[in-house]
Amino acid sequence: MSEQSPRPRKTGRPYRRPQKDPVRFLAFEALRAVDERDAYANLVLPPLLRKAREKGDFDARDAALATELVYGTLRRQGTYDAIIAACVDRPLREVDPPVLDVLSLGVHQLLGTRIPTHAAVSASVELARVVLGDGRAKFVNAVLRKVAHDDLDTWIEKVAPPYEDDPEDNLAIVHSHPRWVVSALWDSLGGGRAGIEDLLEADNERPEVTLVARPGRSTTEELLREEAAVPGRWSPYAVRLSEGGEPGAVAAVKEGRAGVQDEGSQLVALALANAPLDGSDGYWLDGCAGPGGKAALLAAVAAERGAVLLASEKQPHRAGLVAKALAGNPGPYQVIAADGTRPPWRPGTFDRVLMDVPCTGLGALRRRPEARWRRRPEDLEGFAPLQRDLLRTALESVRVGGVVGYATCSPHLAETRAVVDDVLKQFPQTELIDARPLLPDVPALGEGPDVQLWPHLHGTDAMYLALIRRTG
Repeated sequence: MSEQSPRPRKTGRPYRRPQKDPVRFLAFEALRAVDERDAYANLVLPPLLRKAREKGDFDARDAALATELVYGTLRRQGTYDAIIAACVDRPLREVDPPVLDVLSLGVHQLLGTRIPTHAAVSASVELARVVLGDGRAKFVNAVLRKVAHDDLDTWIEKVAPPYEDDPEDNLAIVHSHPRWVVSALWDSLGGGRAGIEDLLEADNERPEVTLVARPGRSTTEELLREEAAVPGRWSPYAVRLSEGGEPGAVAAVKEGRAGVQDEGSQLVALALANAPLDGSDGYWLDGCAGPGGKAALLAAVAAERGAVLLASEKQPHRAGLVAKALAGNPGPYQVIAADGTRPPWRPGTFDRVLMDVPCTGLGALRRRPEARWRRRPEDLEGFAPLQRDLLRTALESVRVGGVVGYATCSPHLAETRAVVDDVLKQFPQTELIDARPLLPDVPALGEGPDVQLWPHLHGTDAMYLALIRRTG
């Protein structure tokens, strides 16, 4: 931005150069990266925070505020867009994206935090002066002053249609999800209003950081000695960090003996590892292993039983992440870069196979809130052939009597039961195993035999798992 002229304003007040607020400027930088580069906030924000701390601009409270501003703005984007649209005289598509980012940050401060109104408006206008210039800062000021007239509940009453008239559109605005996502999640739940509202609310909550103690390398007892640590809910290897806990400061995590892994992801891997099978149990496959969380847990469990894991990942850079996650495993393992739809191994090679397929990621909207605005219904059509091909590969790769786990971090029926049902029609010599007894302490697992985990019921990502035994 060019430097402003230091001449007096027409009001007679002396010109004051805009002051850069490091917290709000960093939050704006993160939002621009998400918008311009299709980046994910959980990948963009940590290096920005680290750089700010190294420069001495940030303390822990600053980092916490910047994190809340970024994630809160992304989670509530749909609600805030509806409110902003009611306060401007043009369609939102005609408002420059950087201006919308500043406005959204301001609206979140006004309606989603305890920051005083005058401070939220003045800080947002000052940010606009720094990154947009005086002219557009006046526009930001005018819009935010309109927003400040009412609280969030009052605004929602104004901009959301009555639930009785259009329940899906109402829920979409109230809980800040695209309408098609609301519809898809509602179908997957198969329940009433309470279930869908509880799920959408859970998607908008900041998820806990969950660690996994990799067997043979770390223990939950070691991790629980950390100041902010509490036991996991369901996995015997899980430890949760209470708010403010920093996983990078945990010695076992820094050394690779433990990792950051959602408890739902741990449960999927453990259910496959504990599924009953007939015959040998020495050779396991993770056919879509990147970035390596499930592979690392499976490899550690396999090592305890004298089994070997082959971790395969199509993308070489993601295969490198898998190798890093498995480094130091107490038993033998192998990591390769290979296309799971054209595998280099022979059919019938493995005793256990996990195929955690690429998907829309609708089960992890707590962690990647921007994904809800980035995904489109047509994305399902793009994933469908790949998901079916990978499940076919898994069933061809397992020996007779062996077990396949089909997993995905999406509860969308088109990515879960529809895939399993379609593929099993081509493999009549298979049977679904009831996965629920393999998770005996986990409640509300549905009618089975497959398992769908939920953020609002289990505190996990919405992981899906179907276990399939090859019978011939």
